[in-house]
Amino acid sequence: MKIKFQGNEVNLLGTQVKVGEKIKDFKVVNNDLSELTLKDTKGVRIFLAVPSVDTPVCDLEVVTFNNKIKELQDVNCYTVSMDLPFAQARWCQAKSISNVKVVSDYKDRSFSEATGTYIKELGLLTRAAFVVNSENKLVYVEYLDEITNQPKFDEILEAAKMAK
Repeated sequence: MKIKFQGNEVNLLGTQVKVGEKIKDFKVVNNDLSELTLKDTKGVRIFLAVPSVDTPVCDLEVVTFNNKIKELQDVNCYTVSMDLPFAQARWCQAKSISNVKVVSDYKDRSFSEATGTYIKELGLLTRAAFVVNSENKLVYVEYLDEITNQPKFDEILEAAKMAK
């Protein structure tokens, strides 16, 4: 799949997922270097793929979800990037992120493989959003055509509400 980064075409590796499919299992790294897999998550989940939490567009996205996810009881939100866990931990502390779990795909790239979000030319994840119900079925999928754009916040949150 081809998308754009600052107007320039780049390629996503892997197969992009679609609504109705089951999300494949993956393994990412928590800020304390422990592993987190899909099996470790439960209920309705929002997974946000971002290039780097320490950039203005990603910062705004994660901070926005950190504030809005409080309105949805029993919905967990995860942000996945290639940032090192230490950098993610510092950023989360500086931004007081407590409602979104920020995890890294740097080690195994298995989240990007499971979702088709790895940008070949940049070695980063693209901006994408996935809502998964309690049966691990994808009920919302958004791959942004331009990585520097924001996702559809309201649509993502509405999909999470409806997935309950």
